[in-house]
Amino acid sequence: MSLTRRVSSSLPQFVGFAKRSFKSYKLPGDPSSSPSLTYGIHIFHCPDEVGIVAKLSECIASRGGNILGADVFVPENKNVFYSRSEFVFDPVKWPREQMDEDFMKLSRMYSATRSVVRVPDLDPKFKISVLASKQDHCLVDLLHGWQDRRLPVDITCVISNHHRDPNTHVMSFLERNNIPYHYLQTTKENKREGEILELVLNTDFLVLARYMQVLSGHFLRTYGKDVINIHHGLLPSFKGGNPCKQIMLAGF
Repeated sequence: MSLTRRVSSSLPQFVGFAKRSFKSYKLPGDPSSSPSLTYGIHIFHCPDEVGIVAKLSECIASRGGNILGADVFVPENKNVFYSRSEFVFDPVKWPREQMDEDFMKLSRMYSATRSVVRVPDLDPKFKISVLASKQDHCLVDLLHGWQDRRLPVDITCVISNHHRDPNTHVMSFLERNNIPYHYLQTTKENKREGEILELVLNTDFLVLARYMQVLSGHFLRTYGKDVINIHHGLLPSFKGGNPCKQIMLAGF
């Protein structure tokens, strides 16, 4: 499916937002703004129509918020609209409960399929489990992002179909941070999905950090929540093993 980026704006100085403080940030042209602003994210998915971007911007600006970055995608020849907005706001002027109500009005206005707002400093952290296979790079990047507080989540456990030596960097990191590690050896006949489901029962979503196993439809239906894949970005053109070798053979 081809995607058209209709709007793309971002401020590079706010990349890696959780690493910096917004306490000294003031809204442009507003000398009376609070010295302490809070970061928010809004995800929106609805049928496409004219004026959605304007209404989203108006919703945030009308409460004194300031948009830092916005990405909007519309699948080609599909009547679907997706957006992700990052913004800062004064929680005194825009209480969290009022924010939910404002975005709910937009959701009803456009018959949204999905409308989610998160304020990492105010909302409870998501509980996640991470599934990983042999190679560590995706898992290590995620763990370091969590350690640096760039990822405001609680990691309940790491599950893998490969054994890791206790003296490795990953295992030492997990032990220091009291994150359980579960080794579940898999075969073609037994993917250990029942045991995985028991381990992730109380999580909000799962992250596949280069987990080289295909989760069955039964697993996904039974789990019933989001599963995020942070494997390499070469899909869907180069599927399966050795994607870099496939690229070379294709002449890229």
